[in-house]
Amino acid sequence: MVGHVLATRARVDAEPALALGPVSVLPHRQRAGIGSAMMHAVLGAADALGEPLVALLGDPDYYHRFGFVPAQQYDIDPPDVSWGKYFQVRALTHYNGQRGRFHYPEPFDPKRFG
Repeated sequence: MVGHVLATRARVDAEPALALGPVSVLPHRQRAGIGSAMMHAVLGAADALGEPLVALLGDPDYYHRFGFVPAQQYDIDPPDVSWGKYFQVRALTHYNGQRGRFHYPEPFDPKRFG
């Protein structure tokens, strides 16, 4: 195994969504397209399964190439307002206008960690 990506069930207020992350590739295998391949695979699978929206916290310069934009463009609020432009979303085919606060699943909820 040289990398992994994790998508977990999340929500925007009461509507379903996915939280993406972490995404990682072993340092000596980076810049070989592995991370991009994993991103395309997870986004394609999410879309094929009828998921409406994927959100993540990460570098806008990297994730923009996969269609992510600042969540504020969709009126989706991050769990922590200080995340600003680093909290991003990608609407998928079944996006139906979810707006509101994004909620990570309980094990990943930032409020658990202070």
